[in-house]
Amino acid sequence: MQKIIIAIDGYSGTGKSSTAKAVARNLGYTYIDSGAMYRAATLYFLQQGVDLEKPQEVAKALAALDISFEGQDLILNEKVVRDELRTMAVNDQVSQVSAVKSVREALVEQQQAIGQDRGIVMDGRDIGTVVFPDAELKVFMTANSRVRALRRQRELEQKGIREELNVIEENLKQRDQIDSTREESPLTKALGAVEIDTSDLSFDEQVGKIVELAKKKIYAS
Repeated sequence: MQKIIIAIDGYSGTGKSSTAKAVARNLGYTYIDSGAMYRAATLYFLQQGVDLEKPQEVAKALAALDISFEGQDLILNEKVVRDELRTMAVNDQVSQVSAVKSVREALVEQQQAIGQDRGIVMDGRDIGTVVFPDAELKVFMTANSRVRALRRQRELEQKGIREELNVIEENLKQRDQIDSTREESPLTKALGAVEIDTSDLSFDEQVGKIVELAKKKIYAS
């Protein structure tokens, strides 16, 4: 049975990461959170006070940036980071950092290396269009902005972070605008991707849809 690559793209708050993790567990595949990699880069840039308008500072930070995974844990420069990746400070800057060409090139190279042996589920914003355009299964997830904001608010509350719903929704809309119009690897639906609107789907339903699609590809290969 040949292993495949499953690329899940879409807007923030559509349930990409949690869905991708569940799909990977169901299939016995490795889950790679590309969004967490960009969040880790953003966190490091904030910690170092990197000015995105200064290429030399960006290059220096990238040279010192070490991101890896141990199971579900992301390791940033030898330290496990979890809740730090989901703060509003990171939320406010991750789209700007992700739009920097040199940052995307560095992280895409790492992502492609991780996926060489296939048998992975990776989610993000340009997985099916840039990182793995040859992925056997491409999914594009959407949901309306209020549903996405409510999901993000619950996620933050579970981590002890309180934030107004309107602030979260406005942040999501701003990120949508930046991600969809940036020059480098804009968020777009990949050719051949299956679009899934999760606004009215339960978590199990959206996972089930993708697992079913994946199994059709796996057994047809």
